[in-house]
Amino acid sequence: MRTLEPGLFFDALADRGSATRVCLSRPLDIPDGGRTEYRIEEIAALVTRAAGWLAALGVARGDRVAVTKPNHWDYVLLACAAARIGAVPALISGSLPPETLGLLLKRLDAAALVTTSDTLAAARAARAAGTDPTALARRTLTLDGPAPGAVSVADVRGHRPPPPRRPDRDAPLAIMHTSGTTGIPKLVSHTTASLVHRIAAAEARRWPLVSSRPGDTVAQATSYAHGRGLTWTLSAFWLAPRTVVLLDGFDPERAGPLLRAHRPTVLEATPSAYVRWQPLTAAPDNPFRRVRLYISTFDAIHPPTVRAYLAATRRRLPLWVQVWGQSETGPLTFRCLTRRSVRPLGERHPTTRDLGRPVPGRTRLRVVDPATLRPVPRGEPGLVLARTAALCAGYVGEQERLRAKSAGRWFATGDLGVVTRSGRLRLLDREVDTVPVGSAAEIEDVLHDRLPEVVEAVVLGRAGGPPLPVLATRDGTLARDAWCRAVADLPPLAEPALVPLHRLPLTGTGKVRRQELRDRLLDGAAPYGTGHWT
Repeated sequence: MRTLEPGLFFDALADRGSATRVCLSRPLDIPDGGRTEYRIEEIAALVTRAAGWLAALGVARGDRVAVTKPNHWDYVLLACAAARIGAVPALISGSLPPETLGLLLKRLDAAALVTTSDTLAAARAARAAGTDPTALARRTLTLDGPAPGAVSVADVRGHRPPPPRRPDRDAPLAIMHTSGTTGIPKLVSHTTASLVHRIAAAEARRWPLVSSRPGDTVAQATSYAHGRGLTWTLSAFWLAPRTVVLLDGFDPERAGPLLRAHRPTVLEATPSAYVRWQPLTAAPDNPFRRVRLYISTFDAIHPPTVRAYLAATRRRLPLWVQVWGQSETGPLTFRCLTRRSVRPLGERHPTTRDLGRPVPGRTRLRVVDPATLRPVPRGEPGLVLARTAALCAGYVGEQERLRAKSAGRWFATGDLGVVTRSGRLRLLDREVDTVPVGSAAEIEDVLHDRLPEVVEAVVLGRAGGPPLPVLATRDGTLARDAWCRAVADLPPLAEPALVPLHRLPLTGTGKVRRQELRDRLLDGAAPYGTGHWT
């Protein structure tokens, strides 16, 4: 669908008279008078102005434009602006450590870097990293004022962009990075064919029950630097809901008032946002009363969280749609959960680890022996391979990595799982995070279900001993008898390590950086998994 191409997307919406209203949790980092509400035609004009700024920097067709800044929806608008002049946006989370940011910028060799003065200052202050982002791109544009080595928006304001350029179907369209839970994030390159024609176009169809409607208020809370921010924008806005509410963070004290002011009927958020907001579900004036459809992506979500949100809405038959996929592939499976699906408490059953079935007509899954890559019978565990036309074009600066993760037309997801006799995928673990007996993901689910005081549970497998459970609780304590009851029927575990929630290393989407946590708590102990498929 050419109308879904990012460069002219908001122009296309304006031309067809879209009446969607956009409400923001805070003003954009793009300077625009501190506004928090927009009409579609105003967004289209903002994208055009930003395209002019990039053109004034000398950005040309095919150039890479890196964007790193505080999390907000203008990541997507800057990507649209770059695409409008034929450049390739590369979105990098502003929460990455400075040394990781420096490595990714070196791989990109970008013509321009778009950032903020605070982001530059933070990177330069990390002297151990030795990172000066302005030295890693030909030109740097700061959105919030002047900074050494950079051009400010005031210096390029008013520049007219060249005529819009439509991208070639198989040329790079956008670059986004993976979460980086197991190490350095990978820079994933997508084309118009994979990102627009395969992923966004499929989601922009009005599917029964699981799509938004013209009267909906749709809310989103995600890391907009990741690929989901762009594909979600293209599909969600194309379906023309009445209102779109965009949250830049997961703090419940900031999110609660906005969600109450614009009560969503459709809500998509990262699992970490749902966890942070969970206390709001029990509030007398909870903001989720009107939600008929919840959507979660990025990571596994625990049964108590799903249960709390489905109970919070006054809708008679609310749905929770759980989508599993990767930056490289887009959505691979989906499953609809109901109140009945998550009713059993504390049992060792798949629940949210049952990821449902492959997207019909678009993806195929195969489970193989990790050593031989030969298919295993249904019901037996193995490495999950996926086959999809939405597969990325490669990894920037690591093209050999994609070849290493491919087996013919099949892509190794790096996850271990079981395809049941009925064709459903049951997730076990990331291969590198696996444990000697059972599933770390299952243990984490069970701990959350049996220990309500646990906010985050992470089970770290290791080759030389029992898995280490790392727990963050609401008050920093855990009763010994409660722990013993919770693990009585689980595989042997080491004594739990209690870590304050604010001390857990997190990605931009709120996932725990497991490798960093392993280095901190296990003193370099080797994982039980090989990590070959990471």
